[in-house]
Amino acid sequence: MMKVYAGAAIAVFAGLVGGSAYWVYSNQSGDAFAQCRGGQVGGGSIGGPFTLVNSTGETVADTEVITKPSLVYFGYTFCPDVCPLDNVRNAEAVDILEEMGLDVNPIFISIDPTRDTPEVMAEYVSIMHPKMIGLTGSEEQVKAASLAYKTYFKKQDAVDDYYLVDHSTFTYLMLPEVGFVDFFKRETTPDEMAQTVACFLGAS
Repeated sequence: MMKVYAGAAIAVFAGLVGGSAYWVYSNQSGDAFAQCRGGQVGGGSIGGPFTLVNSTGETVADTEVITKPSLVYFGYTFCPDVCPLDNVRNAEAVDILEEMGLDVNPIFISIDPTRDTPEVMAEYVSIMHPKMIGLTGSEEQVKAASLAYKTYFKKQDAVDDYYLVDHSTFTYLMLPEVGFVDFFKRETTPDEMAQTVACFLGAS
């Protein structure tokens, strides 16, 4: 009798393991980018329509900006340390990808529209990278874009017209016709970012 129970238990366990394996496989096989995510969960509700102002003063929609694979970052030009380092990292990743034959745009969206006029953004992105797209806008436009990408920012109290802005520091990989597929933290290196982006582009 014990052998019967043991056999039944093994059969149930095997069924559970097999069912779990099938569930994992079937769910991953439905995700064309599963092998690129490295354990991170992509997709979902990050990103969406926005209307902002580019560095020439032209009002543009998201569909006019994200026309190719893009690395989207929210920050501000007066940021003393974090934003320059992150933007430089993104620019270096774009150069590595270009050497690999892949065309990707770095996009910098300001969360400080009071100081970041189109002229200021134009000068900033021209220093960072020739392909970098700088976007600003009204406070309402910037807030709407930030909400769409689930980012955070908060202006600190001003002292003699000088102030800092606290903000999140993720970089988002956006693909045309697909939308958000993954994000990168600050510790991600240019090489790591480029390799991950290349994986997504190879799978798309």
